[in-house]
Amino acid sequence: QVQLVESGGGLVQAGGSLRLSCAASRSIFSINMGWYRQAPGKQRELVASITARGSTNYVDFVKGRFTISRDNANNTVYLQMNSLKPEDTAVYYCNSHPSTMIKFGWGQGTQVTVSS
Repeated sequence: QVQLVESGGGLVQAGGSLRLSCAASRSIFSINMGWYRQAPGKQRELVASITARGSTNYVDFVKGRFTISRDNANNTVYLQMNSLKPEDTAVYYCNSHPSTMIKFGWGQGTQVTVSS
């Protein structure tokens, strides 16, 4: 069972940047991965994804601001977040893409708080 550990969150002012990391306990090089977020009172949603080959996709409200990447040698997926907005405040998680057959347990997530 692969364990996922997210890190890199914090408190930042609007317009600031953060880089999130997701470290997997085992190799995930062949798995399409995604970053999700869950804001208070809302459902968890996928915001960015990356295929095993490195193709990326983003939801409209983060396009041009967020960049997902992966380092297969170190079993890590990243999310670079720039031009942060208060509405980006949420707990951020990584996991396999919803379309994959392989599902992992959810990690503890990392809290991102953007102040106005």
